[in-house]
Amino acid sequence: MIKRVLTITLIVALFLNSCKEASKHENAETKTTETTEKDADEVVTIISTDKAGNKLEVSFNNMKGTATLNFDGEIIELVEQKAASGIWYKIENYELRGKGNDIELKKDGKVVFTHKDDIVTTSLKNGEGQTLDMTFNNTTNQAKIYLNGGEQIELVGQNPASGIWYKNDHYELRGKGESVELTKDGKTVFIN
Repeated sequence: MIKRVLTITLIVALFLNSCKEASKHENAETKTTETTEKDADEVVTIISTDKAGNKLEVSFNNMKGTATLNFDGEIIELVEQKAASGIWYKIENYELRGKGNDIELKKDGKVVFTHKDDIVTTSLKNGEGQTLDMTFNNTTNQAKIYLNGGEQIELVGQNPASGIWYKNDHYELRGKGESVELTKDGKTVFIN
């Protein structure tokens, strides 16, 4: 039960963060709404779009252990299964699996819907021997970076005139082409 609540909470946090900024890719969007009813049934709704523009709406009821899908005009209620990680819901004809923002729906064993975040990972090294490992989620417009293998720094994408621009309360990552600069509280901590 705790694992399920933590997993759903993580999914909700990721989706809520993705709603703050518009996705750069029109073909892969994810939105989240959260509603808590008086009878303690927590329902979390996500809407995912695949590359072809098809939409899948899923309402997760954590108290009942169900996921109600609205796909292609059909309403389907699936029952939660024990997943090693991520989510897993199914009934006789349908199966829904996912981890993070990635989700896959099968009907009679055939994949009928898939949403995967657009993830780009890269690593840079500068002349001083510093390394900057970066993972960009272009779907949610967020970045996770690690300076010299240190702690994870989470940044949110901004709207640059050109190039890239991500920031949080202390860090700012800007770049164009292969040039990147990371600043902390206005002071450069990495430049290549």
